[in-house]
Amino acid sequence: MIPALRLHPDDDVAVLLEHAPVGSVVLSVNVRDAIDAGHKVALHDINHGATVRKYGQSIGVATQPIRAGDHVHSHNLSVGQGSASPSAAGGSRPARHQPGGMTFQGYRRADGRVGTRNYIGVIASVNCSATVVRRIARHFEDRDLPGIDGVVPITHSSGCGMSKTGEGIDVLERTLTGYAANPNFAAVLMIGLGCEVAQAGEMVERHGLVPGERLRLLTIQEAGGTAAAITAGIDIFQDLIAVAATDRREAVSASELVLGLQCGGSDGWSGVTANPALGVAADLLVAEGATVLLSETPEISGAEHLLLERATTPAVAAALRARLDWWEAYAARNGASLDNNPSPGNKAGGLTTIYEKSLGAVAKAGTSPLNDVTLYAQRSAARGLVFMDSPGYDPCSATGQVAAGANLLAFTTGRGSVFGAKPTPCLKIASNAELARRMADDMDVDASPILTGIPIETIGREIVGSLLAVASGRPTKSEGLGVGDHEFVPWQLGAWM
Repeated sequence: MIPALRLHPDDDVAVLLEHAPVGSVVLSVNVRDAIDAGHKVALHDINHGATVRKYGQSIGVATQPIRAGDHVHSHNLSVGQGSASPSAAGGSRPARHQPGGMTFQGYRRADGRVGTRNYIGVIASVNCSATVVRRIARHFEDRDLPGIDGVVPITHSSGCGMSKTGEGIDVLERTLTGYAANPNFAAVLMIGLGCEVAQAGEMVERHGLVPGERLRLLTIQEAGGTAAAITAGIDIFQDLIAVAATDRREAVSASELVLGLQCGGSDGWSGVTANPALGVAADLLVAEGATVLLSETPEISGAEHLLLERATTPAVAAALRARLDWWEAYAARNGASLDNNPSPGNKAGGLTTIYEKSLGAVAKAGTSPLNDVTLYAQRSAARGLVFMDSPGYDPCSATGQVAAGANLLAFTTGRGSVFGAKPTPCLKIASNAELARRMADDMDVDASPILTGIPIETIGREIVGSLLAVASGRPTKSEGLGVGDHEFVPWQLGAWM
């Protein structure tokens, strides 16, 4: 008898806890194919064209007759046409948790927001200033900077060769200025070339940032060239270091947290262990008044009804529906579909369709009401659960969340992500024990005990404890490894010319 989980009484499939050889028995069903752990087995005969359910929800339709005991995967299951669960709106649920007075030790900034880290940033407005940015950062790389977590270079491949107006430049400016304003930066130097489309002075002014003691601007052409700009930048940094070194942690409410939710390298266990446990953690923090950002719009396709029914107003529901409609049209224009999203690693781990992946991904958001929907890298005025539009590509999505003000990230994974995101610490949560053991240097929390009977609530509270400790200064595994200097990946939209 091979152990397996039937996640809902209405499910047509079960998820295997162990490898099942041909002829073994799973939940009284004789296995007809060799099936790996984390993959699905049919619990009864399923007709061609019939809806297949997991979590009590549609994950697609059978593309051929499926017999009890068959492996259910890409060879016999697809999203089909119109097989997603119907959309709904309204009727947000009451809070699951009451405030508990949670606190952490953070850095209170002049605008009232709170940082979990005390970094200094040097940001390129255009790719042409990337070398100057990295040379300045390298000068301080191995130096002891008391009271400062380090120097973070932010470079990218854009900033020119694009229209001065439109979606592309708007997204880039929101992202760059959002990073400059992130409370995990004590001070920032932004460097441009001088003749680019993305002019640092103009974008800073447009987005309400005021140059001063903690925000400095530098232009290579005005400084006298590369070498002169590097020297000038190092001199400016000495001033920024002196200012940032005066900052001190203080006890603040957990309501000051802005937590970005991410999942990457998901497997068949992500939606069973790590994601629902992170959902509990998200609900606990929302109860404290914190802000929680769910993103990766393609990865809610087929599960959007679970968010739409929690929208606090019809306008919030309409905004989410509009972003999904945009993505469907965007994918079609580029000869793709949202079902192209599951990666080879996702499929090797047991996930088959975007609907199945989305149902697990949405579990990260817990059960709290959905209070707002924002564009990529756009800061929300709302607290509680907020949806920020983004691609499903984790580094790009996380970049948008940091730009939107996230001072903390939580990242679930089943296959094994090695992501970090300076200046924002990233807590990694493993969905299965084998991953937690094999990549112990990268994983912060092991959610797999849920499969042995530990309540999801227990692991969720463990995640909250870890998040508060990290927010107070405890390094994450990715920080300990120095990951995060090269993971700035802004979403590039619009025509390049």
